[in-house]
Amino acid sequence: MIDIHCHILPGVDDGAQSLSDSIHMARKAVEQGIHKIVATPHHLTSSYENPKQSIITRVQELNEALHKERIELEVLPGQEVRIHGEMVEGYASGDILPVNHTPYVLVEFPSNHVPRYTEKLFYDLQVNGLIPVIVHPERNREIIERPELLYQLVKKGALTQITAGSVCGDFGKKIKNFSLQIIESNLTHFIATDAHNSTNRTFKMREALAIIERRYGNELLYYFEENPALLIDGLSVYREDPERVKRKKIFNLF
Repeated sequence: MIDIHCHILPGVDDGAQSLSDSIHMARKAVEQGIHKIVATPHHLTSSYENPKQSIITRVQELNEALHKERIELEVLPGQEVRIHGEMVEGYASGDILPVNHTPYVLVEFPSNHVPRYTEKLFYDLQVNGLIPVIVHPERNREIIERPELLYQLVKKGALTQITAGSVCGDFGKKIKNFSLQIIESNLTHFIATDAHNSTNRTFKMREALAIIERRYGNELLYYFEENPALLIDGLSVYREDPERVKRKKIFNLF
């Protein structure tokens, strides 16, 4: 199993605060059946900056520590980039780090809105060879209120990633139900943990996938297991047709 979104690097953001914390998180991940994790520290929020080269160095150091502890987990480099208008320039200058040096870049929106320039920015990213992956859209207030925004972004080439804890109800019933609606409407492509520690924001991947298997069957379970493997190798991921949203009208979008 592969987790494409995790705050396991020590001392760089609001995730693991020490190497000991990272080791504890790694052991929890392995218990969940995870064998590869993309380290995705926050970048360019109001509190954190974690440029590309710094992350690469810290990932190497953490892998060495895990090897010494005989923990069978590989950490890959990545970044959770707060959306901003200069992302193309940041990538060109070597500041922005896509997942494992692939075209896929994790993009975080503010929690309460979707910036008006998002569609134009995502177009520019794709013209420059990058594929934006919107992280935890189910927790964005404006997307919850206006899900057609998410539909339009996916229709025009963006991918999305739902948090495992959201599927499990850790953020409340409303967000759980909205997460399931996003899944049912073919508007998401990945489930990831967004784990920050080994206690209250820990790994819920196994539980989330079990819920998906019970509700939707093996085909969708395979979809969410296979796509992360394709992503970290830089290959094309499976996409369901978002036009099906029009037929199902789960969100009453139109």
